[in-house]
Amino acid sequence: MKISPNCRSLIFRAKVSYKSNKPTFHCNYFSTAPNRNLVPLFNQYVDSTNVYSWNSVIAELARGGDSVEALRAFSSMRKLSLSPNRSTFPCTIKACSSLLDLVSGRQAHQQAIVFGFGDDVFVTSALVDMYSKCGRLWDAYKVFDEMPQRNVVSWTSMITGFVQNNAPREALGVFKKFLVEESEIEGVYVDAVALVSVLSACARVSDKFVTEGVHGFSIKKGLDGFVGVGNTLVDAYAKCGEVGLSKNVFDGMMEKDDVSWNSMIAVLAQSGLSSEAMAVFRSMVFSSRVGFNDVTLSAVLLACSHAGALLLGRCIHDKVVKMGLEQNVYIGTSIIDMYCKCGRVSTARKAFERMSFKNVKSWSAMIAGYGMHGYPKEALNVFYDMKRAGVRPNYITFVSVLAACSHAGLVDEGWDCFMSMKKEFGLEPGVEHYSCMVDLLGRSGLVGKAYDLIKQMKVKPDFVIWGSLLAGCRMHKNLELAEISARKLFELDPSNCGYYVLLSNMYADAGRWEDVERMRILMKNHGLIKPPGFSLVEIKGKVHVFLVGDKEHPEHEKIYQYLEELYMKLQEVGYVADKASVLHDVDDEEKEMTLRGHSEKLAVAFGIMHTAPGTIINVIKNLRVCGDCHTVIKLISKIVQREIVVRDAKRFHHFKDGTCSCGDYW
Repeated sequence: MKISPNCRSLIFRAKVSYKSNKPTFHCNYFSTAPNRNLVPLFNQYVDSTNVYSWNSVIAELARGGDSVEALRAFSSMRKLSLSPNRSTFPCTIKACSSLLDLVSGRQAHQQAIVFGFGDDVFVTSALVDMYSKCGRLWDAYKVFDEMPQRNVVSWTSMITGFVQNNAPREALGVFKKFLVEESEIEGVYVDAVALVSVLSACARVSDKFVTEGVHGFSIKKGLDGFVGVGNTLVDAYAKCGEVGLSKNVFDGMMEKDDVSWNSMIAVLAQSGLSSEAMAVFRSMVFSSRVGFNDVTLSAVLLACSHAGALLLGRCIHDKVVKMGLEQNVYIGTSIIDMYCKCGRVSTARKAFERMSFKNVKSWSAMIAGYGMHGYPKEALNVFYDMKRAGVRPNYITFVSVLAACSHAGLVDEGWDCFMSMKKEFGLEPGVEHYSCMVDLLGRSGLVGKAYDLIKQMKVKPDFVIWGSLLAGCRMHKNLELAEISARKLFELDPSNCGYYVLLSNMYADAGRWEDVERMRILMKNHGLIKPPGFSLVEIKGKVHVFLVGDKEHPEHEKIYQYLEELYMKLQEVGYVADKASVLHDVDDEEKEMTLRGHSEKLAVAFGIMHTAPGTIINVIKNLRVCGDCHTVIKLISKIVQREIVVRDAKRFHHFKDGTCSCGDYW
């Protein structure tokens, strides 16, 4: 028996009553109060003595998401001594899956066996799905392995089960068996749904060659045109680090839905390709018929955060307000993160205060924002407010708090927070927390104590820990411990040239040019190249990129001319170039000319040239700002009466009236 569409909403709201032997249904038709007028209508459509009627009721409730009522309906049917048939069990078992109710699922399995449906392909496929979702992979595979007959749903359920339980390689193993059976048994074929599950396994394995193999199979079978397959391919290639291949798949998709666009924007944003992510968003808005949603805006805000694209970030914030999404905790947290990383921590705080509900990520984002801007007291106050609000800090929260203490050299406060992790909240410190503490101690001049902490660690120190110690040694010129740190780093992270450069810089400071040359030769022998320094500045919604000594920008001649004018004014106020920032064995004049071409100086000059007086200049630098640039930008902020915000690889620097928010401690 099939139930008419007019009655489906009625069945979905049906509530089974157990007050009599023959159950009656009290229906809530989009209301919390029972509507007695609907009971006769329900009884008119449903014959409670007919198993097919019960099957329809169970199916509609299960498909509509009312799994508890679906199981109650099954129980009521059994109380009437009606014998279920092969159509009864799949939807009943599906209800158990939705509720993750293993006990009821096992009971349904036993009854299916009792009534002779234990080998039915639809029943067993549902059982495989149920056991998998309940975390019983062995039971799921046992049912699957003993199936006398399998269809594509059976195979897909088993593959999906392995993926959902973080066993992607086993999922791929089942897929290989599926291909063998496909070639041997007529009528069993891989479909698009199965392929989506296989590609999800590829994404977890993160193996480019495996993903390419499955991609080739999808093309051969003509399944690559399905939007779900394309979406999962985009994700799978991205998880392999092949963002270019993800973009190629995306561009080749004839049909795209909101998941397609959101995935591509998120992949690009998370890979640091902010300009490309924003370009895809613009295409989505102007060239597609797909509307954007909260997931889209969250991904675009991430791109704005990385690029420092404040203007677009503000536009997205306006759109969030118009769409009524400002109270969405995920969007709200993304807005906080965006404003913090675009140099507007006070605006981030206003957005934070407007959120009616804040989760641990919201609090942590605000703490991290204050920390990276050099406002440790504000960061700690937010942390204390968080605890008073009854929100339990997590692993990431303590990373943000300790980083804030590190940026300001708050050794005592840092120790207190570090010790409270285990004592007050039962959290075991991880490498990130030890890294913050080593950084805090090292930057405060307590390099020996930092080294002692590393030796006392309960977890094995990784390259992050030794890198923090090396940075502290660089700041306080402890060459002995620096060499110990560097040796560890060369073993743990041999492909990172930054450690060679940092040790080379220390040798240069000490005038040990032979050791500088030795480091250069080691880098060359290992095929390591120092990443070029670059800076970004956003002008009228467009992001401009500057390299060291840049001559490619169309206005480079005007920029250097303006810099010369600024340098004349700098010398008038007593500026002397910090030639120690140039770590090459060349004469002083060449060092000074090299310093003038640093990318952050070019970006600042360009920003001043193309903005109105009083406008704040925002610059992003991919590396740590050097000492000379720090001094120059401080003086420029006073000369031109501008606030200049520079975000380097470590933190934010707010330059105003000749001073910096970091207090020259970075």
